[in-house]
Amino acid sequence: MTEMPASTAPADWRRHLPPGMRPYAERAPIGALLLGISSGFPFAMIGATLTTRLAEAGIEKKAVTAFALAFLMYNFKFLWAPAIDRVRIPLLANAIGQRRAWLVLVAAAVMAAVAWLGLANPQTSLSTVVAATLCVAFAGATYDIVIDAFRIETLTPEQLGVGSGMSQYGWRIGSSAAGALALVIAERAGWSTAYVAATLFALPAVAAGVLLGEPVRHAVVKSTKRGWAAVSDAVIAPLADFMQRPGAGLVLAFILIHKLGDTVANLSFRLLFNDLGFSKDEVAYYDVAFGLVALLVGVFVGGILYTRLGLKRSVLVSLILMAVSNLSFAALAQAGHSNIGMAAAIGFENFSSGIGGVAVVAYLSALCDLRFTATQFALLSAAASVLGRFVSGTTAGAMIEALGYVQFYLLTTVAALPGILLFVVMMRRGLVDDVAIAARNAAR
Repeated sequence: MTEMPASTAPADWRRHLPPGMRPYAERAPIGALLLGISSGFPFAMIGATLTTRLAEAGIEKKAVTAFALAFLMYNFKFLWAPAIDRVRIPLLANAIGQRRAWLVLVAAAVMAAVAWLGLANPQTSLSTVVAATLCVAFAGATYDIVIDAFRIETLTPEQLGVGSGMSQYGWRIGSSAAGALALVIAERAGWSTAYVAATLFALPAVAAGVLLGEPVRHAVVKSTKRGWAAVSDAVIAPLADFMQRPGAGLVLAFILIHKLGDTVANLSFRLLFNDLGFSKDEVAYYDVAFGLVALLVGVFVGGILYTRLGLKRSVLVSLILMAVSNLSFAALAQAGHSNIGMAAAIGFENFSSGIGGVAVVAYLSALCDLRFTATQFALLSAAASVLGRFVSGTTAGAMIEALGYVQFYLLTTVAALPGILLFVVMMRRGLVDDVAIAARNAAR
């Protein structure tokens, strides 16, 4: 008996749900939720959680913000993404399929790397913390490659909006819950126990693999080339395919700069909270828990906007909101220690990010040629944050010390404006639709 695809399998219980909720109850979007949970947690372990740990250990701001350079591993993941598309893991791939084999293998690697980071002590061996952080970044970036490919190949084109929203829900749930759990446990049992406990967040993606089964590959590229020719074909062909589309250069420029202000601001929040004297419990409640609720509301609103406004206008709205949200942290820095101020700033920022996550991720997913899913999405998602992470890692700490937090956040707001203007130009030239359509036509 032939098994029905995950997206079309009957589920009578869904008929009892409101029509607007039924798409979210399909197996593929639920799987995207689980995949997002595991995708978000490694990021939190080397992001805000590690920033809090290092600041608490008395590490100077320049050194703390330099750890943001580890996130560049996510930006260079396109270099090994072709291996995920083409390499079959012996024995395991034959038993459970190529994508699921990679899910299991990389999940184990992520868990081991996060546990090592937790056991490292920044006060006695900062170099060990650096090495462990890089390992978590590499394993987490690889997990992202597998998860993104699995999600895109499982969702139908009609499910991209809902699936992207569910993926964003999952990502934030994973990063927030893992971060909150780490803060609460660290307060009571120490950072090592906290990090080891958080490794369990790698498992929901494996559960998604069980739920959805091996995705049906929409297009497979077979190459007879060997050696460096094969490597060149695997890396260059996906990039060449993208760059041959109409207006690709302008689209790529937008992807590179649209998150500059948002990324630089986000990677500094925990430094601000530490300097304003917020406790770990306050950060866990307001930044993590309240922030999660705000983001989930934003993702829900983002799904509605995507449905009603379409891709172009929903992306534009999200870009404007994300730029303006940085001003709320300038206000918090000016006001000082204020739980209400922290809740307002975090709430607005996460609400805006939730809307942006749905619209922008759906746009990036639509740009992918299904012959090169893992590689192209790795390239696009990496390009979306590489500039911001580089600026954060090299100059953010020094800018904060030189300008102060208020001027710093005003500057990040200004840095977001070029991306908005460029997207308006793309809309007027019809490039938002044209490049995505070219990707779908190429895969047929």
